Amino acid sequence: MLNLLDAYPGASGADVARIAQLTPQTVNLVVRKLERDALIARRSDATHGRVLSMQLTALGRRRLGQSKRLADAVERRLLAMLDVETESKVRRWLSEIAVELAPSGA
Repeated sequence: MLNLLDAYPGASGADVARIAQLTPQTVNLVVRKLERDALIARRSDATHGRVLSMQLTALGRRRLGQSKRLADAVERRLLAMLDVETESKVRRWLSEIAVELAPSGA
């Protein structure tokens, strides 16, 4: 979710639910935890007062950076176990899965 809010600053819970293909209820549970942990802040939208837009806090940006560095390290370890041909096959397979699972029209 932090990654989504970094990519879509000011997104609402409904926006995030659509982007992540999650139910609004699921997003709300995650959002409440992130807000409780001071990783995001919600504010009333300037144009739509009832809509709450979300932003990463400074702590949220730091945590996202830490998470990205950890994910990069894990990816490097995984790739170190593969030869070039196998890496190519794995990347192709993952791309095919992403296309297959993408919603229609995406």
